[in-house]
Amino acid sequence: MNAKSYILFDLDGTLTDPMVGITKSVQYALKSYGIHEPDLKRLTPFIGPPLKDSFMKYYGFPEEQAKEAIGRYREYFAVTGIFENRVYEGIPELLKNLKAAGKHLLVATSKPELFAIQILEHFHLKEYFDFIGGASMDEVRVRKGDVITYVLDTMTLTDVSAAVMVGDREHDILGAGENRMDSIGVLFGYGSREELEKAGANEIAASVPELEKLLLV
Repeated sequence: MNAKSYILFDLDGTLTDPMVGITKSVQYALKSYGIHEPDLKRLTPFIGPPLKDSFMKYYGFPEEQAKEAIGRYREYFAVTGIFENRVYEGIPELLKNLKAAGKHLLVATSKPELFAIQILEHFHLKEYFDFIGGASMDEVRVRKGDVITYVLDTMTLTDVSAAVMVGDREHDILGAGENRMDSIGVLFGYGSREELEKAGANEIAASVPELEKLLLV
């Protein structure tokens, strides 16, 4: 993989570990439908993919009910869950080093853009990014491929050979492929090596230092 000037990062499971906030928000939403799930670890598959898809896939919600469940989820997330989160060790240093090397850093997340900006501001990471792109609150733009397209269009970046997508789930890798971009899968998030390889990741990094080596070529 040749050197990249533009690096698009996923947020959840790549820059930060949002496990507690996301799973507690899902738990809260499910409870309003009479579904009690005490084990937060069983809700970790919700980290990464669009929420509507996950409510439909894992709990059999019809589409309209899944959309409604997102509203319930946000009742908890917007107030409390958003900051039940932590930055992965080494990420601030990675971003600082990439920025010092002249790289353009971007975010492409299926989390609503408003929440993504709040989280990165909270953890003092916003300053490293040229643009933070996320889902629209109405969920019209939520698929990772669509979010990546939105980020590329906003940056008027037409030479996708100069860009790479970094993420921990198959959606990041597949979304990059839809945009004819290279991708790097990371194993410190919530996806497995098998998932990332099957989706077609060009490279896989097991740790933040490994990721830095790949990005600073």
